[in-house]
Amino acid sequence: MLADSFFYYLVLVGFAAGLMDAAVGGGGLLQIPGLFNLLPNATPVASVMGVNKFASCCGTLTATGQYLRRIPVPWKMLLPAAALAFAASYLGAKTVVYFPVQYMKPAMLVIMIAMCLYTFLKKDLGQTVRTEKLTRRETLWGLFFGALIGFYDGVFGPGTGSLLAFVFVRFYGYDFLAANASAKVINSTTNLAALTFFIPQGHVVWAWAIPLAVANLCRGVVGARLAIRGGTKLLRYGFMLLLCLTIGKFAWDLLG
Repeated sequence: MLADSFFYYLVLVGFAAGLMDAAVGGGGLLQIPGLFNLLPNATPVASVMGVNKFASCCGTLTATGQYLRRIPVPWKMLLPAAALAFAASYLGAKTVVYFPVQYMKPAMLVIMIAMCLYTFLKKDLGQTVRTEKLTRRETLWGLFFGALIGFYDGVFGPGTGSLLAFVFVRFYGYDFLAANASAKVINSTTNLAALTFFIPQGHVVWAWAIPLAVANLCRGVVGARLAIRGGTKLLRYGFMLLLCLTIGKFAWDLLG
């Protein structure tokens, strides 16, 4: 039986992470450190990640449903890109033991700084609603980005939602709302792919994962509605704030 204080803190972490993830992405920046601090020290890292992925999957799927009810997305490109992302994420999770993950954080730090500067300097980025259909070339690039970022999510993870949203804004000319909705579709599949690895291996502790998932689910609804009502301007500021937090977290880990 979970202690009352542990249960309340667990739910609080899930609420905050779910709200942040649904609105602008990056819920893992709150949830993963929170779980490492809350769960017993003897908990295997794989179990911490399994609990996080299960809860995140529930919250992301809920937020995705909220976005798709109101925001049109390019399904012709998204569905095959999501399928490739699923396969690539599972492959990444399977090969993480052989992959030099220690080089991921410095590389991501450079990428995040470049994304933040570009978004800050280009004031109109993500503020214009795209109406024309995707070209064949853009669709093919979408498949490539889906597979690449899906593999990254399976191997490492932090910043996946930000990468996806930036790709849709920068390379496809979508506004931040449509980009966030599209990113959520692919991110949902990469989370599901990771679960197909973590659940059979017994890395999801259900007594922790279920209450955390319920908290993620509830705040996923609130966060998505907040983002939709706030519009592209709110999401632009939220996106830059998220990038700054990610940069600070990665820099702290590297310097520490």
